[in-house]
Amino acid sequence: MGRHLVVTAAQLWDGSRLISNPVVEIADGHVVALGSQAERAIPTEAERLDFPNATLAPAFFDVHIHGAAGHDVMEATPEALGKVSRFLASRGTGNFLATTVTAPIDSTLRSLEGLAKLLQQAQTGEWPGARALGIHLEGPFLSHAKRGVHPPQHLLTPDIALFDRLFEAAAGHIRLMTLAPELPGAAEFAAHAVSKGVRISVGHSNATAAETNTALAAGATSATHTFNAMRPLDHREIGILGTVLTTDTLYAELICDGIHVHPSLVKLWWRAKGNQRGILITDAMSAAGMPEGEYMLGEFAVQVANGQATANGVLAGSVLTLDRALQNFVSYTGATVESVLPLLTQNPAAMTGFSNHAGTIREREPASFVALDMRGALLASIIHGELQTSA
Repeated sequence: MGRHLVVTAAQLWDGSRLISNPVVEIADGHVVALGSQAERAIPTEAERLDFPNATLAPAFFDVHIHGAAGHDVMEATPEALGKVSRFLASRGTGNFLATTVTAPIDSTLRSLEGLAKLLQQAQTGEWPGARALGIHLEGPFLSHAKRGVHPPQHLLTPDIALFDRLFEAAAGHIRLMTLAPELPGAAEFAAHAVSKGVRISVGHSNATAAETNTALAAGATSATHTFNAMRPLDHREIGILGTVLTTDTLYAELICDGIHVHPSLVKLWWRAKGNQRGILITDAMSAAGMPEGEYMLGEFAVQVANGQATANGVLAGSVLTLDRALQNFVSYTGATVESVLPLLTQNPAAMTGFSNHAGTIREREPASFVALDMRGALLASIIHGELQTSA
């Protein structure tokens, strides 16, 4: 018999509506009852957690994360992914996409095979902490001009046969793939991947507006870490960045750590994408949650100091967590916590097609949610019915 728990708070956002004075009853890791205290009596036999001034909200969903707690997801071992998962759960993240970085193809294939087995285990059995719902393939189909820290010797032009090998190695678990639209054959490549259920995110790109729009016409639905590793905005050739900001139907990621994007541009992004298409990510690497020092991102070393992760002087992911991203975003924009919550819950779930697995609090579903104060600070994280402790 699992833990019998009742959680109360000032309000609850379930993914679509606000409930005042909510009561959430949890048993065996699932929500068994949900409503307002005016409608539903509080079971006296259950253990109770009360957050009198807090908002309850669905656990966060990070669609772009390479690692944490000293481990990279490309290690693809139970120990590595387990430690990443437990750390994420302690910071309010209930679901994520294990994100790769450009590496030799043989190494990438091995990682994908290992991740596929672990994802299957996480989805069908017991798993500690946050669950990897799929894989985000970031590289090798990226622009040399906007590669960031991705190793240039391993970047490749789009190759449908190679994609099929990668997809097969991942046992179909690739759900998101970053693609530079200007690469030869990118549109046909994107259309093929979309036909397999993969979402295409444009990024690491020096594309013009026309090249970007060709990828969107082929089925691309999102943009990878907006502003970063993108052709700069120009008032005559708006390029990929201008297209991302002005295409209302396109989802767009943002790293809100105060390092990757200036707070004033966070406001601009918010006005452009709003709470229907914006997605907050971490792009975190193995150093997240760890002391300063040297860590690995894929197969290369990254130095972490003063909150920045760099390789050869270039930003190399982050040490951000989504709870911190939420606090930053509220501070930078002046938006209410309630208005920002879709950026970490509903929107990533909708973009990836995982709305049945993430982004909501519903009866008969796994009890994975957070308690937040009015600034967005994390007060508690409950994942699969278990109160998480700081990792």
